[in-house]
This record gives sequence, C-alpha cells and structure tokens, in this order.
Amino acid sequence: MNTVPAQRLDDHAPSSETCAVLLAAGQGSRFIGSSHKLVTPLRGRALYTWALDSIEAAGFAHVVVVTGCVELDLPQWVVRAHNPRWGEGQATSLQCGIAAADALGATAVVVGLADQPFVTAQAWRAVAMADTPIAVATYGGARGNPVRLDRSIWSLLATEGDYGARSLLTQRPDLVGEVACTGSSADIDTMEQLQLWNSSTNSP
Repeated sequence: MNTVPAQRLDDHAPSSETCAVLLAAGQGSRFIGSSHKLVTPLRGRALYTWALDSIEAAGFAHVVVVTGCVELDLPQWVVRAHNPRWGEGQATSLQCGIAAADALGATAVVVGLADQPFVTAQAWRAVAMADTPIAVATYGGARGNPVRLDRSIWSLLATEGDYGARSLLTQRPDLVGEVACTGSSADIDTMEQLQLWNSSTNSP
C-alpha cells in the first residue's frame, strides 16, 4: 500500500481537473436540536462553513456541494448539486456529486463531509495530489476523509446504500493509497458533540 507523507506536499494548487465534492445532503438524524446540524453554529458560524473554508483555502478550481435535506447558503464559487434522493443513502449523494464534477470536466474528485469541520486545507490538497486510483487521508494511522476518487474507478462505486466509497476501499485494497494528514476528520453527529467543541478552543 502506498503512503504519501503530508510533509511532501508543495504549495501548488490541485489540478484544475480535480474537483472537490462536499457531501451535505443527509438528515443528521442523531442530532436533536432546533435546526439541522449543518446550520447550527460551531464557534460562532454554521458548521458546514468550516469545511467550505478549508476547501477554498486548498485552491480547488471547481467545488461541488451536494445538498438535500436542508437548504444551505452557498457562495457563488460553489456549484450546487441538489440530490432529490438524499433519503436513500450517501451513495446517491456521491453519485450526484460525481455527475456534477463530470459535467465540469473533472478527471478526479476529492470527497469530504460537511459535518467534519477540522479537516484542514492541507489535508484536502495533499489527498488531491495523490496519484493512486483511490487515495484516503489518514490521521495517526487511522483512515478518514477526504478521499480522492479517480475517474477510472467511478463506475465501480455503489449507486445505492449508505456507504459512499467505503465498500470499494475494502474490496479493492490494490487501488488504495494512504495520505498522512494533519488535522482530524472527527465528525459532529450529536448536540452533545457540538456543545463539547463549542466549549473548547482546541481542535482535535
């Protein structure tokens, strides 16, 4: 298995043919609050904007945000891809994002989740620059997000279910390279987790 150390990353932006795809369509059913978790404030601003800021700082030429359950206020530099089938699982949102990226001429996508606010711009960029068909970020040796998916394997991805690219990573380890990253892909699923991070000034 290939490993690409984060420190090998240079300061160049990702290729214009590599598109960032942020999945932000789900219901967030474990989050019990007065609003959807993605629009609930984390340290003074909506949770989903943290991921968008990191993507913008990474320098992608094209960014797709897949929406569904909740309407998001997105900047003009983002391509909105609404997934009317969001309730059927994450695989449908991934397929929606890939279709939008394909229409933009992308030859690869780097996919992350909007409820993971501590994925850094450096992580997005490092994964984007990997050259394996599938590249996955690791944090302290544990796999997380984002994940780079080359066009050559798009047809192998699930079209239904709630696993996105996860099953393919397991089924085809020969296609996978790991990219050591700084930061964390910890997600926020519950109100208690959000309150914990709101009460702390430290990132994971």
